[in-house]
Amino acid sequence: MPNVPSPTKADQFSFGLWTVGWQARDPFGDATRPALDPVEVVHRLAERGAYGVTFHDDDLIPPGSDDTARAEHIGRFRKALDETGVVVPMMTTNLFTHPVFKDGAFTSNDRDVRRYALRKVMRNLDLAAELGAKTYVLWGGREGAEYEGSKNVRAALDRYREGLDTLAQYVIDRGYGIRFAIEPKPNEPRGDILLPTIGHALAFIFTLDHHEMVGLNPEVGHEQMAGLNVVHGIAQALWHGKLFHIDLNGQRSIKYDQDLVFGHGDLINAFFLVDLLEFGGPDEERAYEGPRHFDYKPSRTEDIAGVWASAEANMRTYLLLKQRAASFRADPEVQRALTASRVGELSVPTLADGESYVELLADRSAFEDFNIEAAAARGYGFVALNQLALEHLLGAR
Repeated sequence: MPNVPSPTKADQFSFGLWTVGWQARDPFGDATRPALDPVEVVHRLAERGAYGVTFHDDDLIPPGSDDTARAEHIGRFRKALDETGVVVPMMTTNLFTHPVFKDGAFTSNDRDVRRYALRKVMRNLDLAAELGAKTYVLWGGREGAEYEGSKNVRAALDRYREGLDTLAQYVIDRGYGIRFAIEPKPNEPRGDILLPTIGHALAFIFTLDHHEMVGLNPEVGHEQMAGLNVVHGIAQALWHGKLFHIDLNGQRSIKYDQDLVFGHGDLINAFFLVDLLEFGGPDEERAYEGPRHFDYKPSRTEDIAGVWASAEANMRTYLLLKQRAASFRADPEVQRALTASRVGELSVPTLADGESYVELLADRSAFEDFNIEAAAARGYGFVALNQLALEHLLGAR
């Protein structure tokens, strides 16, 4: 048997009900799998070592349920959680499926829709608090436009901010201790979605009344759909202290949202992402302590057995990449290559302790006597360093 570690709850792997529960219906084809009972999902994930399950309100409670039916669905789900020890680290609200949200929720041109959306989220914040969720994700999949003249974007951002400020105050007043995480995406289902990337969302967050309560839930595929380097984006989110949650999956370049198994897209990028999350903190400690959440969809070609095989594949791939990243960092040849590439030197401040531009101007070695030609001739050895990473990733070292 290959040396693949088994997932445990300590790994903090979580899945959404909408992931393994996807029936594989797409714009061009009907479902290829039957619906899964959320209670069964909890038990099957627990058997495979997952620690958490997440959901949209409509994933657990069929739309249109009265209060009695709602309570019954929640009760069955809570019983499954208690039986398995699985937790709900994150919850979210479906603000995109029902036709009422066809022009958005918080940024709909229709004021009545915006008010309904806020009420829907507040009701589900109560449920999130009841189930112990500490993060509430907001994905604005319908917050956008296809036609330039149809949306006053500055007014839409005002309404987006108003919505989050209102929800943050609601959480504060109720004492829930919940943080919000915005999930950026460039397009699909809307032609252009507001707050399309990590950078856009960060800029928006710092305008909020309670910006300390609002962070990010970046998704691997969403950043790659925009042609961006997800490792760089996650590093910046960490730098700002705004990585509140993360969605892991696979994507192959700029196309529709594929939601492949994690690592089944850009594998070397996935390798360095795991390296960042697990070993990118001070003294090579974890840089991120939250759930490793898999927001993927089992391929339409798979039956129910394939659904669970794909869930296992996400966790196995992550753990294998974690093993390979640890091996990479421990390799003496890699350490020498890092030194040769001056990677560690970037952490040394450009100005010495207590030095200002006055001392910099007086330092002839920094400019007048600096041998620019010799510095320009020096190589950095980045290709050799990357080759070492690839060889570790392939198990050759």
